[in-house]
Amino acid sequence: MSILGIGRKNGKKTAISAMTQNITFNRRSLLLGGSQAAIGMLLAGRMAYIAVAENERYQVLAESNRVNLSLIPPRRGWIVDRNGKPLANNKADFRVDIIPNRLTEGAQTVSRLADLLDLPAEEVERINTELEDADGFQPVAVASGLSYDQFAAINVRIPDLPGVAPLQGFSRQYPGGAAVGHLLGYVGIANAKEYEAEKIPLLVTPGFKLGKDGLEKQFEQILRGEPGAKRVEVTARGKVVRELETRPDTPGAPVKLTIDGDLQRYAGRRIGPESGSVIVMDCVTGDILCLASMPSFDPNSFSDGIGVDEYAMLRNDDHVPLRNKSLVGLYPPGSTVKPMNTLAFLKAGIDPSETVVCRGGLRVGSRFFRCHSTHGTVNMNRAVAQSCDTYFYYFAQRIGMDPVATMMREHGLGLEYDLPVNNQFYGTVPDPAWLQRKHKRRWTTADTANASIGQGYVLTNPLQLTVMTARIASGRELTPNLLMSKRKKQQPAMQIAPEHLELARAAMRDVVHGAGTARRAALPLPNIEVAGKTGTAQVVSLTRGDGRNVPWKFRDHGLFVCFAPYDNPRYACAVVIEHGGGSGAAYPVARDVLTFLFDRDKAEEAIAPLERAWGGTIEERMEKQFARFQANKAAAAASEASEQADQESDPQDDSNQNSNSAEQG
Repeated sequence: MSILGIGRKNGKKTAISAMTQNITFNRRSLLLGGSQAAIGMLLAGRMAYIAVAENERYQVLAESNRVNLSLIPPRRGWIVDRNGKPLANNKADFRVDIIPNRLTEGAQTVSRLADLLDLPAEEVERINTELEDADGFQPVAVASGLSYDQFAAINVRIPDLPGVAPLQGFSRQYPGGAAVGHLLGYVGIANAKEYEAEKIPLLVTPGFKLGKDGLEKQFEQILRGEPGAKRVEVTARGKVVRELETRPDTPGAPVKLTIDGDLQRYAGRRIGPESGSVIVMDCVTGDILCLASMPSFDPNSFSDGIGVDEYAMLRNDDHVPLRNKSLVGLYPPGSTVKPMNTLAFLKAGIDPSETVVCRGGLRVGSRFFRCHSTHGTVNMNRAVAQSCDTYFYYFAQRIGMDPVATMMREHGLGLEYDLPVNNQFYGTVPDPAWLQRKHKRRWTTADTANASIGQGYVLTNPLQLTVMTARIASGRELTPNLLMSKRKKQQPAMQIAPEHLELARAAMRDVVHGAGTARRAALPLPNIEVAGKTGTAQVVSLTRGDGRNVPWKFRDHGLFVCFAPYDNPRYACAVVIEHGGGSGAAYPVARDVLTFLFDRDKAEEAIAPLERAWGGTIEERMEKQFARFQANKAAAAASEASEQADQESDPQDDSNQNSNSAEQG
């Protein structure tokens, strides 16, 4: 055995021979070869597993690279009125959206779209703002209602516009415009909060919109429908090769309301430039025929993506067009509660022939409560017809507040009704227990006097006033209803003596057809009499003015409640005009709205000259208002720029002014 060298093992010298070297090499070769064989077997096993066990999964992945599956937004169900006329329907639409998480050059893309679609500056501002606030999944509306040429111009440039999604589908349309804004609400793109609450792919599908307000929101699940789907073959870069298969969408179910669409539109028009509400209710079924609140917003603008300037105009308007005055507007009812209060007097045993002498008011404790006139000797009928406050001050003190408050609740005041609406304020029916609980003080005779004429702590919304009137007219516990599917055939009679109701109705008839306060509220129709009651609600103390010749926000509210025909009540109506200066602003509106129910041609004749004097239809006036708003905004911006330029052009002057200010300090 030849020795090849000397090595060390465990610190000791040892000889290295050819045999030991071969043994070492063979052992290492075996170890390395075994490792390679094991790795090879693992790779072969993995390949076999992928090829056999996960064959289907990878086929699906490969197919998804070749085929693109996209959802088709469903068409929303229609909202129709009691006669089947559409209040909200759908129209064919070419539109363009931006998908933020696919956008690479946001500012340049928006700028190119603005040039291609001729977008105004405020729309560009809106798009950029929404892109900044949007999550990656949330599509941002660029424009809708495009012409075919505009739509084609975007489509041919799609490879150069990453993140832009042109769509052909349907958009929401509201034929009634602003007149149905508060009633129906509007639709819009789902936001992050809505997506978190309902994580489904449909909500992030370009072109899909869901209900945001009003009935659109309340009936979202009914109106939404089921989405369709489309499979298309695409290249590796996403270019569409061919369409493979399409499954159509299932439209949402329709919702039928008790509203009369034509009446709703007319009532909105008749309010004109005023701020207020008109509600009409069927005295037989409780159906709400009209629920108008003006001024309002155009739901078509919101559904298309309202501009920054238009929303700012609505938000800053002192007539508050974003508030539904019919349901959340709270007002002192004023003298409109007097017929109802007479029912409390009658139930407490007051003789309707008993009289009070009105000398311009009545002293209650240390205070003198004024009446709007000196009526002399008045009984119950004359007190209602001529709205004598003194009569109600006197008899309300005699029976106390509790019976009056009970009668108010029995007639629907202070109640929240079971209606498919987002919100309703139910106001206040005060009594001694409420005052102690709320304000920690005792009820006084002065509180009773105020409440007896619908002032003080008493607050109602227009819907409650309509229910009150309908119950007096019908003698039944009518409750308001908005859905044809929930109509009740018969509602129970009120626990009030029929002769008492007849006395109250007769007094309301004399308001219009006797020596009352609203003789101009009579309909221009033979053989149809109206029974009603005027009301004026103070906004500020009389020490600040007479409620009429003062700035708009300090003027009295004008109210009028009525029913017709008097001898066979069918319709009850309540009108509230905010800061109208008194009831004279309200009862002409009620007269024309009731006329529309009986003779539409006469009603149209009445409104035509008014709209000319007001400056056109609702849409024309809103367009002019928007133009003025933009002009004022531009003028303010120009003035600010001019002032800034003046300051920059004369810095020495500014320096001197600052120096002088410092010396004075």
